[in-house]
Amino acid sequence: MTYQPIRFYQTGTFTVGNRLLPDDQRSVQANMRRTNSLNSGHRACQGCGEALGARYAIDAAMEATNRQLVAANATGCLEVFSTPYPETSWQIPWIHSLFGNAAAVATGIAAAMRVKGRDDVRVVAQGGDGGTNDIGFGCLSGMFERNDDVLYICYDNEGYMNTGVQRSSATPPAARTNTTMPLGESAGNRFGQGKYLPAIAMAHDIPYVATATVAELHDLEAKVRRAMEFRGARYIHILVPCPLGWGHGSAETIKIARLAKETGLFPVLEAEGGKLTNVSKIKKKLPVEEYLRPQQRFAHLFRDPPRRDVIDRIQQMADRNILRYRLLEDVERRA
Repeated sequence: MTYQPIRFYQTGTFTVGNRLLPDDQRSVQANMRRTNSLNSGHRACQGCGEALGARYAIDAAMEATNRQLVAANATGCLEVFSTPYPETSWQIPWIHSLFGNAAAVATGIAAAMRVKGRDDVRVVAQGGDGGTNDIGFGCLSGMFERNDDVLYICYDNEGYMNTGVQRSSATPPAARTNTTMPLGESAGNRFGQGKYLPAIAMAHDIPYVATATVAELHDLEAKVRRAMEFRGARYIHILVPCPLGWGHGSAETIKIARLAKETGLFPVLEAEGGKLTNVSKIKKKLPVEEYLRPQQRFAHLFRDPPRRDVIDRIQQMADRNILRYRLLEDVERRA
């Protein structure tokens, strides 16, 4: 089949707009040869960040592996909305695992491919923050410790959204969920608990760790391609805002993801062999209020009177990230 480049002179979507760029600057989704690994017809909510992140991540992985890819998918939103029995939106070899063993299942797939001499077939495991940080943490740490040849992608929407918006260990402090209600003196989810999985992955000294958001899809694709250049355990943590669970407009998903980075609450970085190698700098530091205020899960912080003490603690968390990961250019110069 012959290929004829087409230019679209409309910019209503990220995909169409990218066709105005030179070929080497386009996203995978702006190419007519994209695989559409996660195809249309799924049942994700309008504005779902996880559906967007998965579509770009897996299509980038397919491109990087010459379409020789197998995916293991933990139970969770991504599995539920993409495979309502007897239907599926996946157009790749795709295996559903339990909530907590996606990393183990992917390890088994990789071992089977190795025994069969199919080194060209690569393996991806996918899970949400509940199946990654919590229920599947043991299997994931084992995969890291053994350095199994699997890329694990966590789509982090900061809660158990599929089962009714309950708290996970990725839920931020002060967030309202159905298990961390802001009642009485409580400001929602407690401070001083939870875990930051990218740092834990880095502590395992695995070949590659990265974070990304759905606000920078070229960056996300580039990190997936970079991960596929390595053999061994790799981990990518993608922030995927959830309009339903976070309580923001379905058209604000990209904006909210961008604000998470620009406030310093979600550092975007890369590490190889346990050492930080690249950090996406903040263009203009924004106060955390700009990120918190559009989300109903933080609405209780802005009642009359506002919970200034809680907002200030969240700002301190962002400032600590900025210093720790050198997210601002002026921080780099002062150092």
